[in-house]
Amino acid sequence: MALIVQKYGGTSMGSVERIEHVANKVASFHKQGHQVVVVVSAMSGETDRLLKLAKAIDPKGSQREFDQIAATGEQVTIALLAIALQKAGVQSRSFTGWQVPIRTDAAHMKARIQGIDPENLLAACKAGIVPVVAGFQGITDDGSVSTLGRGGSDTTGVALAAALKADECQIYTDVDGVYTTDPRVEPKARRLDKITFEEMLEMASLGSKVLQIRSVEFAGKYKVPLRVLSTFVDGPGTLITLEDNRMEEPLISGIAFSRDESQITVTGVPDKPGVAAAILGPVGDANVEVDMIVQNIGADGSTDFTFTVARGDHDKALEIIKRVAGELGAKGVAGATDIVKVSVVGVGMRSHAGIASQMFKALAVAGINIRMISTSEIKISVVINQDYLELAVRTLHKAFGLEEKK
Repeated sequence: MALIVQKYGGTSMGSVERIEHVANKVASFHKQGHQVVVVVSAMSGETDRLLKLAKAIDPKGSQREFDQIAATGEQVTIALLAIALQKAGVQSRSFTGWQVPIRTDAAHMKARIQGIDPENLLAACKAGIVPVVAGFQGITDDGSVSTLGRGGSDTTGVALAAALKADECQIYTDVDGVYTTDPRVEPKARRLDKITFEEMLEMASLGSKVLQIRSVEFAGKYKVPLRVLSTFVDGPGTLITLEDNRMEEPLISGIAFSRDESQITVTGVPDKPGVAAAILGPVGDANVEVDMIVQNIGADGSTDFTFTVARGDHDKALEIIKRVAGELGAKGVAGATDIVKVSVVGVGMRSHAGIASQMFKALAVAGINIRMISTSEIKISVVINQDYLELAVRTLHKAFGLEEKK
């Protein structure tokens, strides 16, 4: 029998009825003889409600106290689920982050896990007790409550699975696995039986909201088998694991996309060493993350420099670039917020040529113009006009045969 860590998100814990449904699922695993450790989020919307109360008093209040408030959401759901499990005939005990303990750094509201002592949880499992652990939270060296940032319960689940040397970490959510693309955009999207950590990391970073990026990084680093399943629909879900022999196939695993994109272009910049650093340095200093970068060198000794940032950072970045452009003697600055990014992802790119040409040809036939291109070992991303997002996703999904069972 296996040691399994199960994580249930805010939607799964959204009401007393849903908590009792989760308790029955956990009880079923326990009664099969498995050792189960459960990690839960706060009820959906509860963390936002709690932080809204704090910010109504002082939007710039102490982040330590914000953490103290935000962590109470999970304290409610762990106790409720423990009670529901006891009602279902399963011994259970709730654990806050500090009772495990899960030790973190002191970066409040975005803390990182530094270590977990699994002994309390292992002792509970050995005694036939199901531990229910608060996700999203830990404790600092000075005894302060800390939280891990948005989606932190996923990271808690994976980190506990690594510390406990669990056979599998199961992430239960409101979808029944990882799909080849968003089914709301392409109804023919197919649930994947398996995907590699690398592919899932790219999908998550490129806009797929199924898992938090940090949790995928953690799982890959510690080789924790990770499975995404639905709380509400029975099924095998999607297993996220190490590479297997699929990498020998001409395989694209999915089409990811992001609407949160904007573009800034600096034209007529003098072509000399240090220009890129002069443009991007001040942007980085303002804590604005740059994604794709293209530089074109003209025959007149000048260059055009284009890059993308998150749409919410566009105005800030544009203001900085206008100042920098003046200092560099550039001819002009232009910004655009009508763009999106669409990407094909797959480990098969490593061993098969022609993926890029197939992608670009499909988009051309559909009449979709490409503004920017970025590549890595296992992905190709393009920037296009936002009006063509859904057409591009459906076109590429069909071009790579993703609706067909491999």
